[in-house]
Amino acid sequence: MDTTPQNTKNYASEEQIIYARLLNIGWKIGFAMLLVSFAIYIFGLLPGVIPLEEMHQYWSISARDYLAKAHLHTGWSWVHLVNKGDYLNYVGIAFLAMITLVCYLRIIPVLLKKKDFVYFVLAMLEVVILALAASGILAAGH
Repeated sequence: MDTTPQNTKNYASEEQIIYARLLNIGWKIGFAMLLVSFAIYIFGLLPGVIPLEEMHQYWSISARDYLAKAHLHTGWSWVHLVNKGDYLNYVGIAFLAMITLVCYLRIIPVLLKKKDFVYFVLAMLEVVILALAASGILAAGH
């Protein structure tokens, strides 16, 4: 099926097509990252913070107790643990979470070029909100 902009003009706007194409590429890359990182963890290619054979000991305790028992922290502290098999998959999760932000950043110039100021402002606000949420600045209760 040909999905070039001229053939889909009646169905979606230019920015919708750009957004969808980028999202389509992004989820595939993110999914591949998750599969690879999971394989690395399951096959023990990288040691985990919690060894796989000890994981069952943590299943019945609360997240707070798990963090305390494993000496782990919340927020972006996982970045320092990406060399561990059980935390490597966070890279794929973070990548998938960032795809929406990247898609919005990609369509902002298109919206500006089309002088669609309402959607331009909405897209900019979405980028700011997503960036603030990802930064952890708005986190409460930690």
